[in-house]
This record gives sequence, C-alpha cells and structure tokens, in this order.
Amino acid sequence: MPDEKVTIPALSEMKRAGRQIAMVTAYDYPTGAIADSAGADVVLVGDSVANVVLGYESTIPVTMDEMLHHTRAVRRAVKRALLVTDMPFMSYHVSAADAVKNAGRLIKEGGAEAVKIEGARCSTVRALCEAGISVMGHIGLTPQSLYQFGELKVQGSKADDAARLVEAAIALEAAGAFCIVVEVVPREIAAVVTKRLRIPVIGIGAGPECDGQVLVFHDLCGLNCPGVKKPKHVKEYASGFEVLHKAVKGYVEEVRSSAFPTDEHSFHLNRTEKQAFSSKFESGAKEE
Repeated sequence: MPDEKVTIPALSEMKRAGRQIAMVTAYDYPTGAIADSAGADVVLVGDSVANVVLGYESTIPVTMDEMLHHTRAVRRAVKRALLVTDMPFMSYHVSAADAVKNAGRLIKEGGAEAVKIEGARCSTVRALCEAGISVMGHIGLTPQSLYQFGELKVQGSKADDAARLVEAAIALEAAGAFCIVVEVVPREIAAVVTKRLRIPVIGIGAGPECDGQVLVFHDLCGLNCPGVKKPKHVKEYASGFEVLHKAVKGYVEEVRSSAFPTDEHSFHLNRTEKQAFSSKFESGAKEE
C-alpha cells in the first residue's frame, strides 16, 4: 500500500493509469481506522449511517448534526485516504446557498475533504465548486429518493432511462464534479459512463468496468444483523456478526459461571501495602 496521501488529483491519475480505486464507507473511529490502514483510497462517511448504525429505516432521517458527529469521528482515524462525506437529505435541496453553507460545515467543522450529493443537481454542484468545495456526484439508485422510486431497485433498465443516466453523468462532470458514484445500474450503462467521462467513476452494483468500487463497511465485513437481506451486488469478505456474537456470548457465559475474571485479569496491592491494609482491618476488628 502506498504511503502517500490520496488527493483528488491522485484519483484522476489512477483513472488515467488504469489503477482501480477502492472506496469504503466508515462511520466512526474504529471503522475509519480499519478502512484507512487496510489501504482504501477513499473513505466515505455515508448517510447510510442512518440505517446501518443508527437504526433508521432509510437514509432520509439522518441530520446534518449526526453527519457532522460521525465525520469528526472518522476524520480522527483517517490519515491516508481521501475523506468524503455524504450531504444528508434536505441539506442541499432547497437552494444553492443552503448547499454551500451545509457543505462548508462538513468541510470546516467535520474535516471532510469533499462532499457527495445525489442526483443530477448540476447547478448545486457548480455553486459548491465555485465556493471551493470539491463534489462527488451520485447517479443511478439514489437512496434519498426512496419515496419517489417507491422501492430501491435497479435503475436505467430501459434504453431511454439508460441514456438519461449517461447524459446526467456527462452534465455532472461539466458542472465540476471530480468523481461520480454510479449505483445499481446495468453494467453496460456504467461501462459507457466510465468510457465517456474523464473523471473517475466509482461503481456499487454497476459492474467491473468502472474505475473503482465502493461497498458499505458492514456489508463487506458481514456485520449486518440476522434478517437483513444482502443485496445482489454485495460480497462478504468475513462473517463479522458471527465472530462478534460468539465472542460476546463466550464472555456472558464466563461471567455467569465465574470463569471470568481470573487472577490473571486482576490487580494486586504490593506486599508492603497489602500488609498495611490488612493491619488496618485487623486492628479495627480488635477494637470492636
């Protein structure tokens, strides 16, 4: 793994060199540290923290304050990777002024190096870039549009819709986006987008032709609770929930059976202090 700090120009160079970009979501200090030390090029503080960590049913309820809180935590851990933060629902939808103000907080207060916004909001991207804020675009399946979609499903399955996605990607590049995430679309569309754009294209459920890939930390580590359906595009690299469940269960059983803690896990007074301590109680007993 290279030690050099990953920058936006470095990502552009990776695309030109044909080197795949690895992006991972992270939501706190431990997950940020793991992603960064494992060699991720980009760490995304995703608004998926809403349903993955905070227990919301979708990404829509997560607030700016919550995104700032998690961004700060991840910032303390990430040293090498480029740190990007999702702008939450309604933090950039009303006006360009709102978008700049809220993105500015994520950069200045949170420590993010760039922000990500969903949809082909080219005027917003342009306003952010003019304010000196780097923007990662996001097209295809955009979870903040859940209520408009009705359900989270593959986007661009019809030729006309596919063409509109390509046009949206080109427009976002022209507006100043330095990178684009393409989520849950047929791989043929992502391949065309990747070929047409000069900026990097990061796929999630968009096939192998993209310039890089992104996965949610808890998905790739197998940390989701039982009953959570694994999306088709997710590959689990560990059975994290099972490992951690076994560890906690072992701890609970040992506490109940008094097998833990043992003397190995206990602290002691040194000999002199132990004698002095004992004598105090012995003398107290005699006085009574």
